[in-house]
Amino acid sequence: MPDQQRDSDDGPQRALVTGATSGMGRAIAQQLAADGLHVIVHGRDAGRGAQVVEGIESAGGQASFAAADLADPAAIERLADAAGEIDVLVNNAGFSWFGATADLEPDRFDALFASNVRAPYFLVAAFAPGMAARGSGSIINISSMAGRIGLAPAAAYGATKGALESLTRAWAAEFSPSGVRVNAVAAGPVYTGGAAAERTTALGATTLLGRAGSAAEIAGLVSFLASPRASYITGAVLAADGGRTAI
Repeated sequence: MPDQQRDSDDGPQRALVTGATSGMGRAIAQQLAADGLHVIVHGRDAGRGAQVVEGIESAGGQASFAAADLADPAAIERLADAAGEIDVLVNNAGFSWFGATADLEPDRFDALFASNVRAPYFLVAAFAPGMAARGSGSIINISSMAGRIGLAPAAAYGATKGALESLTRAWAAEFSPSGVRVNAVAAGPVYTGGAAAERTTALGATTLLGRAGSAAEIAGLVSFLASPRASYITGAVLAADGGRTAI
């Protein structure tokens, strides 16, 4: 049965959140910890990772940090080995690139796809078979409205998110018959504390709600998808974009 709880002797359910040392990933990690999961906080900066773990623990949650450069396939294997069995995988890590198509260099193009497509692919390859063997699990991929609409300065970035949404549907077809739910959240413009606040505000003005979202709003949706409350949802891409893709 999907989303069955661990026996009490096994401790809390375990979630791996990639890119969890800042922005949406940090908010997701904090929310899942508040929900009672032990969260494995992934990132590349051990100092920032320790701060996130400390914040979760000071709020009464459980967390640990795991470092890995997801651009390195060997590092993904080591991360999977270190994490062990998990119940929830949130593929959040990645980056965006905005600019004219002719200005994107091949190495940057390759880095986008390695981060946003290849890394989630091999993380799912590492964890989903184990989830399927146990008969339960939830995988949530963080996508973007850029994968659903044409944004002139984001052709390559949008293509990575379109690919991730295609993978979401294919993985649901592959693993959901064994009890593993696979869904995606297509986020709109979201304030993450980074340097792109001005662009986020401008994109937020184009949504039906007329504003950008918060990392906490995305984390709330991920929390829902990770929980038994979403037990009949799989293969879905849920838009959290203020209605931008509705028009």
